[in-house]
Amino acid sequence: MRDELFSGHLKHLIAKFQDRSAVIGIVGLGYVGLPLTLRYSAVGFKVLGIDIDGAKVARLNEGASYIEHIPASQIARARESGFEATTDFTRVAEADALIICVPTPLNAYREPDLSFVLGTTDALLPHMRQGQLMSLESTTYPGTTEEELRPRLESRGFVVGEDVFLVFSPEREDPGNPRFETRTIPKVCGGSTPNCLQAGLALYGPAIDKVVPVSSTRAAELTKLLENIHRAVNIGLVNEMKVIADKMDIDIHEVIRAAATKPFGFTAYYPGPGLGGHCIPIDPFYLTWKARQFGLHTRFIELAGEINSDMPHWVIGKLTDALNARSRSVKGSRVLVLGIAYKRDVEDMRESPSVELMEILRDKGAIVDYSDPHVPHFPRMREHQFDLSSVALTADTVAAYDVVLLATAHSGFDYELIQQHAQLIVDTRGVYLDRLSNVVKA
Repeated sequence: MRDELFSGHLKHLIAKFQDRSAVIGIVGLGYVGLPLTLRYSAVGFKVLGIDIDGAKVARLNEGASYIEHIPASQIARARESGFEATTDFTRVAEADALIICVPTPLNAYREPDLSFVLGTTDALLPHMRQGQLMSLESTTYPGTTEEELRPRLESRGFVVGEDVFLVFSPEREDPGNPRFETRTIPKVCGGSTPNCLQAGLALYGPAIDKVVPVSSTRAAELTKLLENIHRAVNIGLVNEMKVIADKMDIDIHEVIRAAATKPFGFTAYYPGPGLGGHCIPIDPFYLTWKARQFGLHTRFIELAGEINSDMPHWVIGKLTDALNARSRSVKGSRVLVLGIAYKRDVEDMRESPSVELMEILRDKGAIVDYSDPHVPHFPRMREHQFDLSSVALTADTVAAYDVVLLATAHSGFDYELIQQHAQLIVDTRGVYLDRLSNVVKA
């Protein structure tokens, strides 16, 4: 009887994914969940979006978007195709798949904070039924799916791989990057059991051009960490090279451009004022924490983290020296920070190094303003407070500041106007390639 029940659940679920009659539940409608929602809706699935933010849910149900690079027209089309957002977790039973896309931050001790993942899972469990698939997409340490989610499912009497199916498939969204979209980014998927993997491949196959199976959820979890640690370590390397090049009066951006002409064995990474975003500054610490349980010390990863974490202070040191050379102190100087989103041409403020730069300058007595076409008003943040709005860039406003600190190189900035009228520019992004009298590279 058990074999028949198992066979029926798996075959029935795969058939529903194949004929697109399955209801896809997306839990967490942010930068990861919303694009995934739109993709499943576009290929003919009914999507139920679940989020605890009532204001966000209301906007989506009105056909509005709250993410800059996602137009409202896409939300409206999804609504016409049956997409609905809700805060009601009792509706979980309506979904055939539950894809969890919630944050995985660090706590005050730079240790993994799984409260969003575990709280979400615990909220879903009372309403789950046999025949459903749960997929975790939130970046986490190897073992989370097996050590935290699977026991929770089993505590409700489910048999994973028979009654319900469990996979880990890490998100790979790159907000604001027009070269890639949800459909075209290959999807890694690992299952808690071989049958779970088959269910996961059936879930993602209709929506993603290429799905890459791996042997376990642990392998899938480590895959995502490797991707982001690779970036963090290489950014740390090039940031250290920047400091060395600066001491030698060499332009690191010129060096990178020259090295990038080598057609093999080199990948260009670029320095900056620090790491930002929801992945690169955080994910390496998930692995360092887990590695300690095995008696391992991730020296290479932690060294890169130290270098990257020190970059905002190094930049402020360069700014301080540049002001001193003009007989000015940081205290009392008017500083305009250009770009406070964490990356070019997005509005996302998560872990933005620009905010740390602003706080250091404020603590040193500077008068700080910012300009960012994607962030008209400084948002409410748990750890950072500024009562500021974006300054419009004109010749007069630029000239009124003692120093312009270029932190995020948005394409919408008029860099020629800025260079012509700024008293002093501290360029952390290599925008100004020539040696200019009012530009200091940092």
